[in-house]
Amino acid sequence: MPVIWNEIERAPAQSGAFSDSTPVLRLVLTPHRSLPRRGFAWFLLILWGLLTVPLLPLLGTVVVWVMLPFALAALALIWAFVERNYRDGNLSEELLLWADRIEVTRTNPRRASQHWQANPYWTSLHLRATGGPVEDYLTLKGNGREIELGAFLSPDERRDLHDRLQRALARANAPGLGDLSD
Repeated sequence: MPVIWNEIERAPAQSGAFSDSTPVLRLVLTPHRSLPRRGFAWFLLILWGLLTVPLLPLLGTVVVWVMLPFALAALALIWAFVERNYRDGNLSEELLLWADRIEVTRTNPRRASQHWQANPYWTSLHLRATGGPVEDYLTLKGNGREIELGAFLSPDERRDLHDRLQRALARANAPGLGDLSD
């Protein structure tokens, strides 16, 4: 799952250390990247090799100069579209949880970041199997707003995230804030 789940150790209450400014949970959600950069470079190299195969019988003729720009244009278009996909994949959502506050910041690739915060005691987590824009639509509701969470994750990942986040919210609302790990 493209989720980074960090439980942050808190100082014990009797230690005298000030730890209220440190979140007890940091969760970062990112879209899954199925083609790493190195794989993309290999894909372009293989594609170029396959595009040149039909040009081999035409070597030494004027026709190769007519066909070559089309092969280069096809390669350039595929490169441009995959690069655009990489830029769009720079989407991320960060959830921070304190005893008295929950914050979600969504970093969009071509728009301004979006920010939401609420009190975790009054925050509710919803998983809608149907009726949302995606299967198993996950939302957080609090402070008069409802926001989506992890819409780019698979349905299984959203169900798992719902269960783990529900337990973390329950522990955050419990006295003493115990351990947030599973």
